[in-house]
Amino acid sequence: METNEKAIAPKEDKRLTKTEKSWVLYDVANSAFIMVMTATIPIYFRQLTEAAGISATHSTTLWGTSTSIAILILAFLSPLLGALADYEKMKKKIFSFFLGLAVVSAVAFIFAPNWITFLVFFIIARLGYSACNIFYDAMLVDVTSEERMDKVSTYGYAFGYIGSCIPFIAGILLILFAPISHGATMADRVIEMQLSFLLTIFWWIGMSIPLLKNVKQNYFLAARPDFVSHSFKRLAATFVHLKEDKKLLYFIVGYFFYIDGVYTIISMATAYGSEVGIDSMSMILALLLTQFVAFPCAILSGKLAAKFGTMNMIKVFIGMYTLICFYGYGLNTEFEFWVLAVSVGMCQGGIQALSRSQFGKLVPKEESTEYFGFFDIFGKFADFFGPLILAACAFFFNSSKYGVLALVILFIIGFILLNKSDKLYKASK
Repeated sequence: METNEKAIAPKEDKRLTKTEKSWVLYDVANSAFIMVMTATIPIYFRQLTEAAGISATHSTTLWGTSTSIAILILAFLSPLLGALADYEKMKKKIFSFFLGLAVVSAVAFIFAPNWITFLVFFIIARLGYSACNIFYDAMLVDVTSEERMDKVSTYGYAFGYIGSCIPFIAGILLILFAPISHGATMADRVIEMQLSFLLTIFWWIGMSIPLLKNVKQNYFLAARPDFVSHSFKRLAATFVHLKEDKKLLYFIVGYFFYIDGVYTIISMATAYGSEVGIDSMSMILALLLTQFVAFPCAILSGKLAAKFGTMNMIKVFIGMYTLICFYGYGLNTEFEFWVLAVSVGMCQGGIQALSRSQFGKLVPKEESTEYFGFFDIFGKFADFFGPLILAACAFFFNSSKYGVLALVILFIIGFILLNKSDKLYKASK
């Protein structure tokens, strides 16, 4: 087992290094895609299903199920991909492969002729996008010191939120004011929506270049000819380590529960809003507001974590999300959707960024990608069950409201397990 111990801890604490900035910029890159995947792509998909005579409720079911399929596939692959990427020079190679897969598939689903073809390519694009995030998250240990992880991680989410607004706003302006379909309603502006999606993909590619150029794998395992079979052996050893390290086990299982609710709220927001009857443009503008609110709040969460503790801040955000679920259950009006969007923006970036940095502090750095593969499998299985819960409620009860309410249970369980991890973490220091 080898580790490249090059200096990565910057002398200047207030400014990000070139490597840290390059890492942060990828959050700006992929956040643009998740923005359209959350806000406008579900609306575009709804148009395709309506053209095929599929009801709004069944369209929500299809969208939730397709998201779950992509996440389920990746959840099984994540630990092995992470184990393979921990060998010297492998992390960025595998990252680049999945980035290419995601981009090509995204272009393909934009021009899909029907909803079935759309879903096939969307699943592949979502798979590639999510796989990239495993390696990106694991690179956190390569770009900064443990003392700066909260700061750098929250900056990633913060600038991801605000940076993603640039191509998103440009795309919305293109949809609304381009002369291609002059006088048509937003629902009829298919060409403009397709062009706006392409704009986002070019942004994604461009903002990925600094990471591909400047980020190096500083922590790694020595290259070996039997690295594939050796990866399987390491996976078995990691399972044993996770079982024995209770503070890590409680954290990752607790994370599974509370991040389930977080990801579900993110991925199903516009689908749920459409079902309730919120106007499409109002939903898009409300979600745009979420990005602007999330920018300062994500940075603030890093500062508060330095003062009050990372785990304490995660617990606060879990409490806030519990209240958001109760509020979402009773949501009926456009104004209430705007209030919900602001509330989510206040805690969305903080809970994700601090969870990522806290996990980075708990795992061995030279095997960070393997452990982040497990981190991802718990997160992605959560992202599998959450949309499935809403899809099931929409199907059996003809409403997703009960699915939103059910997320409260997940946040409560997550809080309890996180608290156990926190006590063991403090006792071990």
